[in-house]
Amino acid sequence: METPERQPAFETRAIHAGQEPDPVTGSVVPAVHLATTFRQRAVGADQPYEYARSANPSRASLEAQMASLEDAAHAYAFASGLAAEDAVLRALLAPGHHVILPLDAYGGTFRLVESVHIPTGITSTNADISPAGLDAAWRDETRLVWVETPSNPSLSVIDIAATAADVHRRGARLVVDNTFATPYLQNPLALGADVVVHSTTKYLGGHSDVVGGLVVLDDPAIADRIAFLQNATGAVPGPWDCYLVQRGVKTLAVRMDRHCRNAEAVAQYLDHHDQVATTYYPGLPSHPGHAVARRQMRGFGGIVSFLHGGGEAEALAMVARTQLFTLAESLGAVESLIEHPGRMTHAVLTGSARAVDPRMIRLSVGIENIDDLLADLDQALRMP
Repeated sequence: METPERQPAFETRAIHAGQEPDPVTGSVVPAVHLATTFRQRAVGADQPYEYARSANPSRASLEAQMASLEDAAHAYAFASGLAAEDAVLRALLAPGHHVILPLDAYGGTFRLVESVHIPTGITSTNADISPAGLDAAWRDETRLVWVETPSNPSLSVIDIAATAADVHRRGARLVVDNTFATPYLQNPLALGADVVVHSTTKYLGGHSDVVGGLVVLDDPAIADRIAFLQNATGAVPGPWDCYLVQRGVKTLAVRMDRHCRNAEAVAQYLDHHDQVATTYYPGLPSHPGHAVARRQMRGFGGIVSFLHGGGEAEALAMVARTQLFTLAESLGAVESLIEHPGRMTHAVLTGSARAVDPRMIRLSVGIENIDDLLADLDQALRMP
């Protein structure tokens, strides 16, 4: 009986998958292919590269790397996370179809659905992603359920395997935004999801110097549609962007280990601080999704959110007082960031039933020395 071939570990694949040494020069770093067009052997010849919007060796290398890390058959890189989301929505929905979105998700996802896709004849409902919530929101025309786990910014945790089984039983598909967890901590396809999306701007790139998105999946029919849309709409990353994401992914495992350790220490500190009303972090045993997160994740991530006990005014004052935590949008890079979601990343939801609690502060905990980070939070939380 043949012994199955052993698959290299995640850390090894992050460094080697799709990144074989150049056969001509021996370079151990994949070349950045800047060419927009490629010589054709003959009119109508079947060859992998003709025009860079359709395919580019740098993009192909990144896609091979990411397919390996998500244990997926197909991966497609896009110019941004929202471009990736847009392709998925176009691939899976048609006029008359209905999509269910979670109550708490990235504000840009809501804006994309409500301002771009609903005018084309799509309908949507925001619901608690649970059996009861899906029962209440489900329609005959429901074709897609969208999940973020952990969610942005309240870090809700959804049971992917149970939700996938429920959604499939009802005849629809499940998409999971895996940006916060990354493939190092969570693999939604293995848990039953149909499609996974990432903003590669965040942890995958990891250095606040590149914008990008990714779609990974196994279904060949959906993959063909995503590939068509990638070419037809042209929202593709440039070769240098692909190189930067690929370089960032090589250190994803070691960075995420540090992000998780630092975030857990920050969450524990905040959870016992008299100026903090509530701390949101899946690694805290008090978090309602802690048990599910332990089961489906290999770590709890680098994002911590909390409600300031002094209300919105004090929350706004605090984010202006930090020195190491930089007041900025985005997340997932080596430096620590702080933001007020209600006034910044999720301002689009202001005035709606999904508006973020104005007391909330979101921290993207970086990989700096943890004592320095805690000291910065301590001085910023002190009442003036």
